Amino acid sequence: MNTAKKDLIQAVPTNIITGFLGVGKTSTILHLLKSKPESESWAILVNEFGEIGVDGALLQGQSSEESGVFIREVPGGCMCCTAGVPMQVALNQLLSKAHPDRLLIEPTGLGHPLEVLKVLVGQQYLGVLSIQKIITLVDARQLSDQRYTENETFNQQIAIAIADVIVGNKRDLYHESDYVKLKQYVLKHGLPQVSILSTQQGVIDVAYLEGANGAVAADTDSLKQHHDHSHDRQEIALDLIPTHTQGYVQAINRGEGFESVGWRFSSDQVFSHAKLFTVLLSLNAERVKGVFNTDEGAIGYNIAGDSITQTELHECPESRIEIISTQLSDEWGRQLLECVL
Repeated sequence: MNTAKKDLIQAVPTNIITGFLGVGKTSTILHLLKSKPESESWAILVNEFGEIGVDGALLQGQSSEESGVFIREVPGGCMCCTAGVPMQVALNQLLSKAHPDRLLIEPTGLGHPLEVLKVLVGQQYLGVLSIQKIITLVDARQLSDQRYTENETFNQQIAIAIADVIVGNKRDLYHESDYVKLKQYVLKHGLPQVSILSTQQGVIDVAYLEGANGAVAADTDSLKQHHDHSHDRQEIALDLIPTHTQGYVQAINRGEGFESVGWRFSSDQVFSHAKLFTVLLSLNAERVKGVFNTDEGAIGYNIAGDSITQTELHECPESRIEIISTQLSDEWGRQLLECVL
């Protein structure tokens, strides 16, 4: 076989799956992975606002490279900052390793999906990526709450203007009037051929990934506009800092009107599931994600608003958690450490 031809990466079908904090993006990706053909390799690029990556651990705990799923994380804020360098480095490494049949990109819920799209359609990835449908998940209840509709980040993140499919997720938790309001909002701000559907637990058909993105195909003005933004980023890769000195590593990030605090705990620490569950329920935060080694096995925790989900994981090399809020508490670290057996 011609080695050059084998190593050539061309026209990889690429989907962005976006949405505000806690709307169910990771759950949607996990569901889509269940429909991945066994013969295919899929690559997933995950971006997180916090410095301690958790989404990658959640995904890796339920899939593996042996099953054709390759995952790379970009923690520490919007991955398109600094001219897209963090994103491009991670994406290039992921493409080289996976040679994927499909690429899924999950920007942070506090990121800028339009800027991510601009990087993907730039000269560097011309011919390498084929931008297909952009999926935007929305909790329709938020469109009735001024805390969201008057939040600039929320309006950027739901990315109605560049999305091909708008998914009203968590349909079981809101009224018909919320869904009607979502349809009205999308018809006013969305692409002409946008699809609108509702679901729960992030369940959508894999067929919705197929087809060209309308914004790219139409070369819309939004793709030509320039937008400056920045985050304070750690200079040191936190995954490389050892935890054995004090048993954990802590990191804080700020931006877009929110703050995050995260911890990595040493691999030999085991948490009380009962105590941990109580602590997690008590946190007054916008978003909480974690993976923990507990006395009842490796468990992933996902907390958004009024719901908490626990998932059994195949593995959890180390416990880690990320909390996003408008105001952090100094007590959270102490409460978590008190759950260690």
